[in-house]
Amino acid sequence: MTIGGERDFGTAQAWEALGGAPELVEGVRYTGSGNLGEGPLPVRELARATVGACALAAGELGAVRAGGTAGDPSPLVVDEGAVATAFVSERHLRVSGRAPVTFAPLSGFWPAADGWVRTHANYPHHEAALVRALGLRSPEPEVLRAAVAGRTAVEVQELAYAAGGLAVAVAERYGDPQPLVETVRTTGEREPGRGRALGEAPPGRPVAGVRVLDLTRVIAGPVATRTLGLLGADVLRIDTPGLPEADDAYADTGFGKRSALLDLGRAGDREVFEGLLAEADVVVTGYRPGALERHGLGARELSERRPGLVVAELCAWGWRAPEPWAGRRGFDSLVQAGYGIAAACAGPDGTPGVLPAQALDHGTGYLLAAGVMRALAGGGGCRLRFSLAGTGSWLVRGLAGGARAIGGGAAYSAEPWLRETGSGYGVLRHAVSPFGEWAGGPSRWGTDRAVWLPR
Repeated sequence: MTIGGERDFGTAQAWEALGGAPELVEGVRYTGSGNLGEGPLPVRELARATVGACALAAGELGAVRAGGTAGDPSPLVVDEGAVATAFVSERHLRVSGRAPVTFAPLSGFWPAADGWVRTHANYPHHEAALVRALGLRSPEPEVLRAAVAGRTAVEVQELAYAAGGLAVAVAERYGDPQPLVETVRTTGEREPGRGRALGEAPPGRPVAGVRVLDLTRVIAGPVATRTLGLLGADVLRIDTPGLPEADDAYADTGFGKRSALLDLGRAGDREVFEGLLAEADVVVTGYRPGALERHGLGARELSERRPGLVVAELCAWGWRAPEPWAGRRGFDSLVQAGYGIAAACAGPDGTPGVLPAQALDHGTGYLLAAGVMRALAGGGGCRLRFSLAGTGSWLVRGLAGGARAIGGGAAYSAEPWLRETGSGYGVLRHAVSPFGEWAGGPSRWGTDRAVWLPR
């Protein structure tokens, strides 16, 4: 890939990690400029590389479905302005003119007795757990601040996790290396014909006719599935009624899909779910390792039951993380803190900082969508693993070791990539995808029927 005569280091790395043919990287061209270049880490390079790799995967799948080969995709153009806008889509969202709530009062950095702690209490059950863990008399920021100040950072962290809450001690060094993606081919190395025969697809919709069962929440997984939905997939998100999603979060990530509620502990709902699973081509999961295994729905079990199925797993800390981290909950902000990124972005006074976008979430989402499309192009029958920590590891090691800004410098405005669309939440102002515009806005979370659309 060349931009102004220079090779794009990050896109080549991402595409190689996904198993793509190196020569295809030259088929993508970047134009425009964004505003993700601030700070000590190459976030702009991560953003364009993940979207570029996703574009390559879409082109590859489209070429295969048109009767060609994986080496026949058409040349691709990615606008960095669209990428920068999409990478902070939650900030651009307006719900009937109202700005969304992105972080709750008890979410943030807090000074501990020996360092800093990052908490995440956006969901009511996580806030309640944090209050319970630290014995707070009330859920107020100053009360939390005082409780954290009297404890070590790790003590706060362990108390919170033990109670079902979320708090992470801010690490001063980068965490252990993690792979960007792990792939297990369950039906033989790129063996065609084991998945469902896909046939041709309309131009620009390489995933048309593919049924994607979406078992994800928050940002990374939903970004992947909304991208697959835009590119033609029938995406059906399933949640349990006992774990509500934040309306603002779903208003941003619910494009390109439908949403239904099923309680897998109820026989009737489990029967419906099994029927959906029997006709799915792809399952994307975003729960912490071990959570779905309790229901007999782990990736290995799904692949054994459906050898042609593509199963893409997403977690926070990575499957190779040391115990107990591999099985813990996490969010982008927490991984930034625990992986050493927040410390690297610290201000002059030593207060931990953040990346200019929730880039681990968004970047991992585009990589996951790319991995799914590459698996479909190869005939299905594949297990994929992604993690926010894996993307963070790539950011601080692979990209930081060789990526550098190319081009850019032009004035950036998000306006060309913002639209107003009706939805189940009213009129939404929202960012478009780097791959185009959705046909309509999302329905309200959990209000659709748990059925597949006709093929």
